[in-house]
Amino acid sequence: MSWRQKGPIIGERLRMADAPDHAGGPAVESQPAAVDVAIVGAGVVGLSVGWRLAASGLNVALFERDEAGAGATGAATGMLAAATELEPGGEDLLALALESQRLWPQFRAELEGESGIDLDYRDEGTLTVALGREEVARLRFRHDLQKRAGLATNWLDGAAARALEPGLRPAVTAGIFCPDDHQVDPRRLVPALRNALAARGGKLIEQVPVYSLDIEGSKVNGVVTPEGLCRAGAVILANGAWAGTRELTGEALSIPVRPLKGQALCLRANARTGLPTHVVWSEQVHLAPKAGGRVVVGSTVEECGFDRAVTAGAVFALLEGARRALPSIEDMEIEAVWTGFRPTSDDDAPILGTCDIAGLVLATGHHRNGILLAPATAQAIHDLVTEGSMAGAAVRFGLARFGGKRADKGLLQHQEKIDAAQR
Repeated sequence: MSWRQKGPIIGERLRMADAPDHAGGPAVESQPAAVDVAIVGAGVVGLSVGWRLAASGLNVALFERDEAGAGATGAATGMLAAATELEPGGEDLLALALESQRLWPQFRAELEGESGIDLDYRDEGTLTVALGREEVARLRFRHDLQKRAGLATNWLDGAAARALEPGLRPAVTAGIFCPDDHQVDPRRLVPALRNALAARGGKLIEQVPVYSLDIEGSKVNGVVTPEGLCRAGAVILANGAWAGTRELTGEALSIPVRPLKGQALCLRANARTGLPTHVVWSEQVHLAPKAGGRVVVGSTVEECGFDRAVTAGAVFALLEGARRALPSIEDMEIEAVWTGFRPTSDDDAPILGTCDIAGLVLATGHHRNGILLAPATAQAIHDLVTEGSMAGAAVRFGLARFGGKRADKGLLQHQEKIDAAQR
């Protein structure tokens, strides 16, 4: 099945009826013999990095085993929720999240301008609610954590929370409102990035898996696909949950990333039910309103490898969690149910930068924050490839924090081309 399929979908991503279709868009690309930068994976991270590098004048090719965005990006809700996602001990990740959140307005403006696609960016804010005394206590702890971090966060009593979002169940007794936590629609973001990448001359090669990396000694020279070798001055691993499988690096490199399964569903609102205005979180689920009268409900957290099954228990838990906060969902149509795999590192934070294979750059492990962190990741990897180093909060998220080694040489410099590889 593809995103162009209409009607109810079980076990597949939802394609919004009013979202732009990439059919008839950029032509199918053939694999080049050599490029400046080869990127493995065309989710939001790979596409964003590729777009930024292509905009710098580099010859970039992205390799995707499926369709662009078919992994974690296509399964995501699209939340840009630095404050709401804050966890104890997450100060370093918060710094990166806030940095990226600040980049998002400009990132959006440039992307919409270059692609001609409206991202359905929504800035109404995010509301987290509590039902019952025990949940209020835990919500108060979360609010205190946010306040200590200096975040924009407002405590609401039950009446104020229900006034902000009138469809909430009367049992809602408290809430936190984070006005800076926005959202975007991944089903619009991916076509936009495709268009912008193509406009900058980048190549997107879909339905072509990368079999292995061409590694000679301790240096990567390119990627190997069913069509042969594509030589590259630098290779970027942005293949999400698959980065930790060693299918590309073998014993040469261990990347502590695993798949963390999530199941989600989409409901279609109607005149009777109405639609929430804000993203609404509870302890069980989050609900995100989208264009076209839809509400995305997500998502489970399951340690079960690459098991794509949609399960009855997960669907029940999602519907019951949503109904517990927003009773009107009982009269909404179930339009789609799907699964996805969050690329989760051992500390739930991204892995960015170099490794002990010269010329190989890592951009993976974004857990459930890939869309939020895309602008900062793209900027950091762009700087690393073109200038030789990263700046800002991204420097704290190298592979070395897990005990791995780093290689600070062998990266493609901005002025260098790979003429020798083309001869």
